[in-house]
Amino acid sequence: MADIPRNFVLLSELELGEKGGDGRCSYGLEDPDNDMLMHHWIGSIFGPQHTPFDGQLYELKIHCGDQYPKQQPRVWFVSQVNMPGVNQHTGEVNFAEIDGLERWKPTHSIAFVLKCLYNKMLRRESRLPQPAESKFPTPTL
Repeated sequence: MADIPRNFVLLSELELGEKGGDGRCSYGLEDPDNDMLMHHWIGSIFGPQHTPFDGQLYELKIHCGDQYPKQQPRVWFVSQVNMPGVNQHTGEVNFAEIDGLERWKPTHSIAFVLKCLYNKMLRRESRLPQPAESKFPTPTL
């Protein structure tokens, strides 16, 4: 099977993101006018109902490096969240601790990453007290 060029993959993801998804998660380019290589993305997850995340909108930053989708993106929560698999000082997501992301595949996508994080919020071990609304420090790349 031939590799699909990175930009084609990301253009397809951008098109899907602009359609709005399923209402639980959304994503798009952070600065579409100035990021022609499509490295910097933003995402959001609406906290699942009847969980400690209910009623919150969680913002994320996503960095798709030059080897994406062969290599996983780096993902950070901008909004503070108390959840296994998320560094409590930086907000960076540890894919090894998130079901579905522990073994990255080039067929995975930004939407898939956000859905896996949403599903992690639904799990019993994630039902931890949440911090007051605040933000992690801005990630540096």
